[in-house]
Amino acid sequence: MNKVVETETNIGDNVSFYMEFYGFHERPFTLVPDPDFLFWSPQHRRAYSVLEFGILSRAPITLVTGGVGCGKTTLLRELLRQFGDKVTVGLISNAQGGRGELIQWVLNALAVPFDPAAGYVPLFQKLQDFLIEEYAAGRRVVLIFDEAQNLSPESLEELRMLTNINSGKDEVIQLVLVGQPELRDMVLRPSLRQLAQRIAASFHLRPLEADDVVALIRHRLRSAGGTGEEVTEAAARMVHKVTHGVPRLVNQLCDMALLYGWSMDMAQVDENVVQAVLDDGVFFAAQIAAEEEEKAT
Repeated sequence: MNKVVETETNIGDNVSFYMEFYGFHERPFTLVPDPDFLFWSPQHRRAYSVLEFGILSRAPITLVTGGVGCGKTTLLRELLRQFGDKVTVGLISNAQGGRGELIQWVLNALAVPFDPAAGYVPLFQKLQDFLIEEYAAGRRVVLIFDEAQNLSPESLEELRMLTNINSGKDEVIQLVLVGQPELRDMVLRPSLRQLAQRIAASFHLRPLEADDVVALIRHRLRSAGGTGEEVTEAAARMVHKVTHGVPRLVNQLCDMALLYGWSMDMAQVDENVVQAVLDDGVFFAAQIAAEEEEKAT
């Protein structure tokens, strides 16, 4: 690891050096959700189709769930890129709070000015007036709640009440709930059966299979300007085994493996390089992935 030692005072240089070494114009395995790097595995295509169908079919509520790091937020960002001026979108992440506070989250996401000291009724009326104005202008409103598992059952029921604003055949507001697996469990509670009945489209994202991880790694390498062969297939399958197919963990391990490969003057990252990363204990998420797999079984 001589190269890393020589430049350990500047991690940014390490990253740029491995990019130049492998011929990338950007890092292929960043953790920031980026639709330009979106890998369309079969299940991600199905999940996106469900999201798109929910919007186009004017479903009152659409539900997409999946484990941490499975690509839900990246799919959301891709969906948001496709909306035209016929849809007004409000994106809400990690909303929390009780009755009345949720309305404030919604108004803020839609850029509707309001008095924070106002009570629930005037805030609800302000939201309703805004929705009717958008409808009159030929626009529907789509509220997307990311990390919706953080909402309380009471807040989920309050969201369900928002869909009562819709009348007849016309929907002036649609909800998209995106969250971790426990969100699905919450929605299936008997106390939320009215909410569940309004979910017209739903999908659950699972970790990737080994072949899909191999394809994902090649896709991201090529998208960053590489050949796709910078990581061998055997190494990619080893990455799948360690990460259990969770895309975010795949990105973390591959990013570190490229750094190690550069430091070892390896034109290709092979199983030995991946093993070196694991042996040094720098891929902390390996233990987390193993624990999650044990829970699942």
